[in-house]
Amino acid sequence: MSLPFLILYFYLMNFIYNILVHIAYGIIHFLSLFNQKLQLFIKGRKETFKKLSVIQSTDKTIWIHTASLGEFEQGRPIIESLKNTYPTHKIIVTFFSPSGYEIRKNYALADVICYLPFDTKKNMQNFVRAIQPELAIIVKYEFWPNLLSQLKKEGIKTILVSGIFREKQLFFKPYGKWMRSFLTAFDHLFVQNENSKKLLNTINYNNVTVSGDTRFDRVYEILQQDNTLDFINEFKYNTYTVVAGSTWKEGEELLVNYINEHASENEKFIIAPHTINSKKINELRNSILKKTILYSERNQVDLKEYQVFIIDTIGLLTKVYSYANAAYVGGGLLTGLHNILEPATFGIPVVFGGNNYTKFQEANDLIRLKGSKAITNQHEFNSIFTTLKQDVNVRTTMGKTCGDYVKNNTGATQLILNYINNLFQ
Repeated sequence: MSLPFLILYFYLMNFIYNILVHIAYGIIHFLSLFNQKLQLFIKGRKETFKKLSVIQSTDKTIWIHTASLGEFEQGRPIIESLKNTYPTHKIIVTFFSPSGYEIRKNYALADVICYLPFDTKKNMQNFVRAIQPELAIIVKYEFWPNLLSQLKKEGIKTILVSGIFREKQLFFKPYGKWMRSFLTAFDHLFVQNENSKKLLNTINYNNVTVSGDTRFDRVYEILQQDNTLDFINEFKYNTYTVVAGSTWKEGEELLVNYINEHASENEKFIIAPHTINSKKINELRNSILKKTILYSERNQVDLKEYQVFIIDTIGLLTKVYSYANAAYVGGGLLTGLHNILEPATFGIPVVFGGNNYTKFQEANDLIRLKGSKAITNQHEFNSIFTTLKQDVNVRTTMGKTCGDYVKNNTGATQLILNYINNLFQ
């Protein structure tokens, strides 16, 4: 490809992208009139630069960007270590998704928490210049062209952590030269597996380290905290208990059918839906034939008399998992698997949907190691949970595999911190 043609190609791609960004923003703005989550997406971004106004030109800052809650949990051990090591630096955390921002907007260890602006040239120029970070850390993905261009233009040290790359991504296509060019904004890429490194090497990106996933460090730390919940102690009452976390409708239907038709009296269930919506919570409750109680009603009753406990609030699931004898994690049937490492760290078997998990390294690993089971239909759901209830040996073996897997994959955070400390010397 000749130099004049390359220049024309990149100019044209940038022009098309920036047109599409503005069109997309207009569409999202219109759709937000009918969608509450998109309303948060638009409204929250209007507050971004106001929140950033507390940053002074003399401040030393470190910026961490996470797409949503899962990526925040990956970045969290790094944030906490940086805050401890560099207490005079201000920590800025940005989110792309409302589902991450709304839950962590009051996170105590960040000086500023806000939405990442929409990826227009003007927005990203203003954003990067407003925070002027000594270091930019992007977690897992979020390869926004205008953002990366501005970081590179300003000479900001930028790293990717817990990255994961797949052959189907645009970077690795013959026509992906434009997107590949933005990877040059990264001084270093810390990736989860060898395959990601090999893929990057094929397109001549060699500033890559296989560090693993920082989420292992985060979930392993959970074992050291106090996970006691008195109301769960009262509800569980030394009974075999299944915890279903971050559930969606398609998984809840399988779970409810199992509860209604196969659950014995000495088997309890805790359900923590992904979306806390009173109408959907009531629909879920009304579909269950066993005696069911909501978290919001817990103080009015004798909890041990109930068989199903629905957690109609946020922020408790991690601790609730510590009471599980087995876990089901939602999302894998349709939308995208949620965090299976949180229950796995407690050394219990983890079951999840088998339609949409292959992009998750930990899911593939635990299936291969036989610590987890992927299900796709009611028969498979009934079969595995009947086995887990009845066979202590299977339950114990699978659980130990999960717990050992988490423990054996810790260490990514320290590897990344060693690199950062060298940058700051």
